[in-house]
Amino acid sequence: MNAQRLAAVRAGAGFVLRRLAAALPNLLGVVVVTFLLTRALPGDPAAYFAGPAASREAIEEVRRALGLDQGIATQFGFYLRDLVQGDLGNSISTGRPVATELIERLPASLELTLIALLLATLIAVPLGVLAATRPGSVVDHLCRVIATVGVSLPTFFTGLLLAYVFYFLLGWAPPPTGRLDPAFSPPQTVTGFYLIDALFALDGELLAAVAGQIALPAITLALFVIAPISRMTRASMLGVLSSDFVRTARAVGLSRTRVLYVYALRNALLPVVTTLGMVFSFLLGSSILVEKVFAWPGVGSYALEALVASDYAPVQGFVLVLAALYVLLNLVIDLAYGVVDPRARFEG
Repeated sequence: MNAQRLAAVRAGAGFVLRRLAAALPNLLGVVVVTFLLTRALPGDPAAYFAGPAASREAIEEVRRALGLDQGIATQFGFYLRDLVQGDLGNSISTGRPVATELIERLPASLELTLIALLLATLIAVPLGVLAATRPGSVVDHLCRVIATVGVSLPTFFTGLLLAYVFYFLLGWAPPPTGRLDPAFSPPQTVTGFYLIDALFALDGELLAAVAGQIALPAITLALFVIAPISRMTRASMLGVLSSDFVRTARAVGLSRTRVLYVYALRNALLPVVTTLGMVFSFLLGSSILVEKVFAWPGVGSYALEALVASDYAPVQGFVLVLAALYVLLNLVIDLAYGVVDPRARFEG
């Protein structure tokens, strides 16, 4: 038994290492494309930071100080050298290291994205299952309506609408001023996630304040991704429910609940898990506008502000972090396949 466990651990470690090694060329491609695209954007960072009244000589001095007077190849060589050392550069806007600011802001974006994904999953998966078991019913049509409305409305419009209704008109929600109302102090940092840290602090009032602040932005993001999750759940369940083994399970007298949730749903989960991974990576990128609407201090709003100021380093760091998270997410999804269906464990 110990030998079998050791072999399984070795197989798992080898699988992880192979996937990470295969992802390195993709990350390198992201680095090259991001570097070139940021340099191709309109605007001159030197002129921006020298000020509108700066002379040509002053602008050139700023350009030399920023290293922008060098050729593209030279600039890229310096960037790769610093990147290998773990240095993502400094933000011209704030004067702080990009890596430090991304580390400080990333928990805010991850917390918002994970809460939105959890909320969307809790709504979309049961809705998709009900729609598949009752095709053509009111529930099925409701699933289609929710999916259509969620995809049709842009996230920034949904966010503004929710803030207008629930904050301005009804007064049920707190003002959209970030992760926490200024009247409260942030919880002691343990995980960087305010909800979890407030739980650790055993402060019910603080937990309620944090939950109130994250509710509207999380609902905004969740509404946009309920559609693909519910549609995939419905389509996958319809395929499984028409399979031979489900008909056999019904014929031998197994209960409807057991057939539906033990046999059908588990076999339908693989494409749903894949969709959840795609949706999560999409949420990380699309949360930029939601963060701006709700003044959320995440990496998305940080990158957007840097993009407006033609501040290259934060934009490059943001894209590189998203690419790394996407690689890790795909790895987690591949490992989750083995949990959902042991037949898929460490294959490919």
